[in-house]
Amino acid sequence: MNRIVIVGASAAGLTAAETLRHRGWDGTLTLIGAEARPPYDRPPLSKQILTGAWEPERATLRSLPDLARLRADLRLGQRAVALDVPGRRVRLAGGESIGFDALVIATGVAPRRLPDSDLAGVHVLRTLDDAIALRTALRAGPRVVVVGAGFLGTEVAAAARAMGLEVTVAEPEPVPVRRPFGDRIGALVAELHRDRGTRLRCGVPVRRLCGAGGRVTGVELGDGTTLPADVVVLALGAAPATGWLEGSGLRLADGVECDAYCQAAPGIYAAGDVASWPNAHFGTRMRLEHRMNAGEQAMAVAGNLLGDATPFAPVPYFWTDQYDTRIQAYGIFPPDAEMRIVYGDPSDGHFAAAYGHHGRVVGVLGWNAPRQARTLRRLVVDRASWAAFAATPALSPATVN
Repeated sequence: MNRIVIVGASAAGLTAAETLRHRGWDGTLTLIGAEARPPYDRPPLSKQILTGAWEPERATLRSLPDLARLRADLRLGQRAVALDVPGRRVRLAGGESIGFDALVIATGVAPRRLPDSDLAGVHVLRTLDDAIALRTALRAGPRVVVVGAGFLGTEVAAAARAMGLEVTVAEPEPVPVRRPFGDRIGALVAELHRDRGTRLRCGVPVRRLCGAGGRVTGVELGDGTTLPADVVVLALGAAPATGWLEGSGLRLADGVECDAYCQAAPGIYAAGDVASWPNAHFGTRMRLEHRMNAGEQAMAVAGNLLGDATPFAPVPYFWTDQYDTRIQAYGIFPPDAEMRIVYGDPSDGHFAAAYGHHGRVVGVLGWNAPRQARTLRRLVVDRASWAAFAATPALSPATVN
């Protein structure tokens, strides 16, 4: 295995490259990234970068000297457009073909859009350039409509409200972040936003974007009302960036379908947002768009490339920051899971909850309760019995401190 190519130069791709070098692999390494910028972190884009608390350079993951120490052929600003599995080659948009002995696919996801998304004033938020463009638009003091109330949409709304802007969030589900946390947590997130002055239009689908003279003027909802807007942010979720893999022979459904070792075909692995794999800890196939998973999965992939042969079965961790609230979560949160508040009180803005599914504790959530959430994580790791746990009294501070 003399040549390894990594397609995708964000957190997962960079981590895979660094892990290979840290593990002593000394072959020819090529890192291909569609963006011309050096690798950067994405979570700050909807928070510190958007509000102006950070300058864009602060999101950069590694300095140029650090990247040089990788001894990699960096192909930044070059997009992979096709994969020849039998020939072991990746073709780039400029026509060049790069051979490999092993390949890591880490191309992430692409934001979903609506028709007429090309109207001026309509934004998505995936890249650092997206964040800079949106920040510039927000500084003009516009009326903002955010379409979608998942994590990204609610974070953008919180950032815009922190800038003193008039913000409306449109969401077809009855409450924000219903997926993954369910109605009760979603109602608390809705209350959090309403208390800060954000208008919510939940339970009504978006019909279309309205425009005049090539610029967006509003968002028409399914009930016929129109939300006036100078800036519209589309936070409709994302799709795995697998278009370049069509016709390659790899299994593509919800991402690149891998085995438990994150291998999609002999010598071909996937990591990060684009990878779908069976997680034996939970007995289900999953694809995660979480920053922590990108790094952990990339390290696992690099190890398996080097012969570890270790199934990747993590307890996922993710978080969201909105206003003065941090929500942290460990595990999974199936839509039919049972939820129980196990520490604190939602009315105090400080509590922890556990989720049970198929007889086991599968997830825990902390609302401004980081220590308690970390302690309760052990229940998910140990696959604790939900029946035994649910029969116990609510936890005391001494139990989880």
